[in-house]
Amino acid sequence: MKVHHLSVENSIVNKFLAEIRSVDIQKDAMRFRRNIERIGEVLSYELSKTLSYDSSGIQTPLGIKETALPKSDVVLCSILRAGLPLHNGVLNYFDDAENAFISAYRHHPNNDEAFEIVVEYFASPDINDKNLLLIDPMLATGKSLVAVYEAIKKYGAPKKIHIVSVIGSEEGVALIREAFPEETELWIAAIDPELNDKGYIVPGLGDAGDLAYGVKL
Repeated sequence: MKVHHLSVENSIVNKFLAEIRSVDIQKDAMRFRRNIERIGEVLSYELSKTLSYDSSGIQTPLGIKETALPKSDVVLCSILRAGLPLHNGVLNYFDDAENAFISAYRHHPNNDEAFEIVVEYFASPDINDKNLLLIDPMLATGKSLVAVYEAIKKYGAPKKIHIVSVIGSEEGVALIREAFPEETELWIAAIDPELNDKGYIVPGLGDAGDLAYGVKL
Protein backbone atom coordinates (compact mmCIF):
# COMPACT_ATOMS: atom_id res chain seq x y z
CA MET A 1 0.00 0.00 0.00
CA LYS A 2 1.27 3.42 -0.93
CA VAL A 3 0.87 6.07 1.81
CA HIS A 4 0.58 9.78 0.95
CA HIS A 5 1.24 11.56 4.26
CA LEU A 6 0.63 15.27 3.69
CA SER A 7 1.73 16.81 7.00
CA VAL A 8 5.33 15.66 6.63
CA GLU A 9 5.72 18.70 4.37
CA ASN A 10 4.78 22.27 5.20
CA SER A 11 1.47 23.32 3.68
CA ILE A 12 -1.79 25.04 4.58
CA VAL A 13 -3.20 21.65 5.61
CA ASN A 14 -1.17 21.92 8.83
CA LYS A 15 -3.20 25.00 9.83
CA PHE A 16 -6.45 23.10 9.34
CA LEU A 17 -5.05 20.20 11.38
CA ALA A 18 -3.98 22.52 14.19
CA GLU A 19 -7.46 24.00 14.41
CA ILE A 20 -9.32 20.67 14.55
CA ARG A 21 -6.93 19.47 17.27
CA SER A 22 -7.19 22.61 19.42
CA VAL A 23 -9.47 22.14 22.45
CA ASP A 24 -10.43 25.81 22.17
CA ILE A 25 -11.12 26.09 18.44
CA GLN A 26 -12.86 22.71 18.14
CA LYS A 27 -15.62 23.96 20.45
CA ASP A 28 -16.96 25.68 17.32
CA ALA A 29 -18.66 22.73 15.62
CA MET A 30 -19.26 24.61 12.38
CA ARG A 31 -15.57 25.52 12.06
CA PHE A 32 -14.60 21.95 12.98
CA ARG A 33 -16.76 20.58 10.17
CA ARG A 34 -15.46 23.15 7.70
CA ASN A 35 -11.83 22.36 8.53
CA ILE A 36 -12.46 18.65 8.02
CA GLU A 37 -14.08 19.57 4.71
CA ARG A 38 -11.10 21.71 3.68
CA ILE A 39 -8.68 18.89 4.49
CA GLY A 40 -10.83 16.66 2.28
CA GLU A 41 -10.47 19.17 -0.53
CA VAL A 42 -6.67 19.21 -0.25
CA LEU A 43 -6.50 15.41 -0.14
CA SER A 44 -8.80 15.21 -3.17
CA TYR A 45 -6.62 17.57 -5.18
CA GLU A 46 -3.56 15.43 -4.51
CA LEU A 47 -5.46 12.21 -5.24
CA SER A 48 -6.80 13.61 -8.51
CA LYS A 49 -3.29 13.65 -9.96
CA THR A 50 -3.22 9.84 -10.00
CA LEU A 51 -6.48 9.20 -11.87
CA SER A 52 -6.94 8.43 -15.57
CA TYR A 53 -7.71 11.30 -17.95
CA ASP A 54 -9.09 11.65 -21.47
CA SER A 55 -8.55 14.58 -23.81
CA SER A 56 -11.68 16.54 -24.72
CA GLY A 57 -12.24 19.50 -27.02
CA ILE A 58 -13.88 22.36 -25.10
CA GLN A 59 -15.71 24.96 -27.19
CA THR A 60 -14.95 28.51 -26.03
CA PRO A 61 -16.44 31.71 -27.52
CA LEU A 62 -13.29 32.02 -29.65
CA GLY A 63 -12.24 28.49 -30.47
CA ILE A 64 -11.66 24.98 -29.21
CA LYS A 65 -9.29 24.08 -26.36
CA GLU A 66 -8.12 20.50 -25.91
CA THR A 67 -8.25 19.71 -22.19
CA ALA A 68 -7.42 16.59 -20.18
CA LEU A 69 -10.47 15.68 -18.10
CA PRO A 70 -10.77 12.89 -15.50
CA LYS A 71 -12.83 9.85 -16.42
CA SER A 72 -16.14 9.60 -14.58
CA ASP A 73 -15.41 6.32 -12.81
CA VAL A 74 -15.23 7.45 -9.17
CA VAL A 75 -17.45 6.27 -6.30
CA LEU A 76 -17.20 8.02 -2.94
CA CYS A 77 -18.07 5.88 0.08
CA SER A 78 -18.10 7.45 3.53
CA ILE A 79 -18.50 5.79 6.91
CA LEU A 80 -21.42 7.27 8.85
CA ARG A 81 -21.65 9.55 10.73
CA ALA A 82 -18.20 11.05 11.26
CA GLY A 83 -17.32 10.71 7.59
CA LEU A 84 -19.93 13.20 6.37
CA PRO A 85 -17.89 16.47 6.62
CA LEU A 86 -14.93 14.77 4.94
CA HIS A 87 -17.27 13.31 2.30
CA ASN A 88 -18.51 16.83 1.54
CA GLY A 89 -14.94 18.04 1.03
CA VAL A 90 -14.14 15.21 -1.37
CA LEU A 91 -17.45 15.70 -3.18
CA ASN A 92 -16.63 19.40 -3.67
CA TYR A 93 -13.80 18.29 -5.96
CA PHE A 94 -15.28 15.11 -7.43
CA ASP A 95 -18.67 16.71 -7.93
CA ASP A 96 -19.82 14.28 -10.62
CA ALA A 97 -18.88 11.17 -8.63
CA GLU A 98 -21.37 8.52 -7.56
CA ASN A 99 -21.92 8.22 -3.82
CA ALA A 100 -22.21 5.37 -1.33
CA PHE A 101 -22.72 5.33 2.44
CA ILE A 102 -22.02 2.64 5.00
CA SER A 103 -22.49 2.48 8.77
CA ALA A 104 -19.81 1.10 11.07
CA TYR A 105 -19.65 1.62 14.81
CA ARG A 106 -17.97 0.31 17.91
CA HIS A 107 -20.19 -2.04 19.88
CA HIS A 108 -19.21 -2.72 23.51
CA PRO A 109 -21.10 -5.95 24.36
CA ASN A 110 -19.80 -6.12 27.93
CA ASN A 111 -19.89 -2.37 28.64
CA ASP A 112 -16.12 -2.27 29.02
CA GLU A 113 -13.23 -1.13 26.84
CA ALA A 114 -13.42 -4.20 24.57
CA PHE A 115 -15.38 -3.60 21.36
CA GLU A 116 -16.33 -5.11 18.04
CA ILE A 117 -17.14 -3.33 14.80
CA VAL A 118 -20.73 -3.65 13.61
CA VAL A 119 -21.67 -2.85 9.99
CA GLU A 120 -25.45 -2.54 9.52
CA TYR A 121 -26.20 -0.37 6.48
CA PHE A 122 -24.79 -0.02 2.97
CA ALA A 123 -26.29 1.99 0.11
CA SER A 124 -24.21 2.11 -3.03
CA PRO A 125 -24.19 2.28 -6.82
CA ASP A 126 -22.34 -0.36 -8.82
CA ILE A 127 -18.67 -0.32 -7.74
CA ASN A 128 -17.32 -2.87 -10.20
CA ASP A 129 -14.21 -1.71 -12.10
CA LYS A 130 -14.42 1.80 -10.60
CA ASN A 131 -12.15 3.88 -8.38
CA LEU A 132 -13.59 3.47 -4.88
CA LEU A 133 -12.71 6.23 -2.43
CA LEU A 134 -13.28 5.02 1.15
CA ILE A 135 -13.73 8.07 3.37
CA ASP A 136 -13.14 7.86 7.13
CA PRO A 137 -11.70 10.84 9.04
CA MET A 138 -10.14 8.90 11.95
CA LEU A 139 -8.07 5.82 11.20
CA ALA A 140 -7.58 4.63 14.79
CA THR A 141 -7.35 0.86 15.20
CA GLY A 142 -8.18 0.36 11.53
CA LYS A 143 -10.79 -2.27 12.44
CA SER A 144 -13.70 -0.18 11.10
CA LEU A 145 -12.13 0.14 7.67
CA VAL A 146 -11.31 -3.57 7.55
CA ALA A 147 -14.90 -4.47 8.51
CA VAL A 148 -16.22 -2.06 5.90
CA TYR A 149 -13.95 -3.52 3.24
CA GLU A 150 -15.09 -7.06 4.05
CA ALA A 151 -18.74 -5.95 3.77
CA ILE A 152 -18.23 -4.08 0.50
CA LYS A 153 -16.42 -6.99 -1.18
CA LYS A 154 -19.73 -8.84 -1.29
CA TYR A 155 -21.14 -6.19 -3.65
CA GLY A 156 -18.42 -5.95 -6.27
CA ALA A 157 -14.76 -5.55 -7.16
CA PRO A 158 -13.52 -1.98 -7.61
CA LYS A 159 -10.73 -1.25 -10.06
CA LYS A 160 -8.73 0.42 -7.29
CA ILE A 161 -9.28 1.53 -3.71
CA HIS A 162 -8.18 4.90 -2.35
CA ILE A 163 -8.56 5.50 1.40
CA VAL A 164 -9.08 9.14 2.40
CA SER A 165 -8.50 10.03 6.05
CA VAL A 166 -7.62 13.01 8.23
CA ILE A 167 -5.68 11.54 11.16
CA GLY A 168 -4.52 7.97 11.69
CA SER A 169 -2.41 6.01 14.11
CA GLU A 170 0.68 4.06 13.15
CA GLU A 171 -1.08 0.91 14.38
CA GLY A 172 -4.16 1.55 12.26
CA VAL A 173 -2.11 2.23 9.14
CA ALA A 174 -0.18 -1.01 9.71
CA LEU A 175 -3.42 -3.00 10.00
CA ILE A 176 -4.99 -1.74 6.79
CA ARG A 177 -1.68 -2.21 4.98
CA GLU A 178 -2.06 -5.92 5.69
CA ALA A 179 -5.83 -6.15 5.05
CA PHE A 180 -6.24 -4.19 1.81
CA PRO A 181 -4.94 -5.04 -1.68
CA GLU A 182 -1.32 -4.09 -2.27
CA GLU A 183 -2.21 -1.47 -4.91
CA THR A 184 -4.45 0.44 -2.44
CA GLU A 185 -3.39 4.05 -1.79
CA LEU A 186 -3.88 5.90 1.50
CA TRP A 187 -4.31 9.68 1.41
CA ILE A 188 -3.95 11.02 4.94
CA ALA A 189 -3.22 14.41 6.47
CA ALA A 190 -1.45 13.24 9.66
CA ILE A 191 -0.25 10.02 11.31
CA ASP A 192 0.06 10.02 15.11
CA PRO A 193 2.22 7.60 17.10
CA GLU A 194 -0.14 5.68 19.36
CA LEU A 195 -3.57 4.70 20.70
CA ASN A 196 -4.81 4.97 24.27
CA ASP A 197 -6.46 2.09 26.17
CA LYS A 198 -9.84 3.05 24.66
CA GLY A 199 -8.54 2.81 21.11
CA TYR A 200 -8.45 6.58 20.49
CA ILE A 201 -5.60 8.23 18.62
CA VAL A 202 -3.02 10.10 20.74
CA PRO A 203 -2.60 13.06 20.50
CA GLY A 204 -5.41 12.90 17.92
CA LEU A 205 -8.37 15.21 18.48
CA GLY A 206 -11.05 13.25 20.35
CA ASP A 207 -14.26 11.89 18.83
CA ALA A 208 -14.72 13.42 15.36
CA GLY A 209 -18.40 12.50 15.15
CA ASP A 210 -19.22 14.10 18.50
CA LEU A 211 -17.23 17.24 17.65
CA ALA A 212 -19.00 17.59 14.31
CA TYR A 213 -22.56 16.71 15.32
CA GLY A 214 -22.85 16.58 19.10
CA VAL A 215 -22.40 13.90 21.75
CA LYS A 216 -24.28 10.67 21.05
CA LEU A 217 -25.98 8.42 23.61
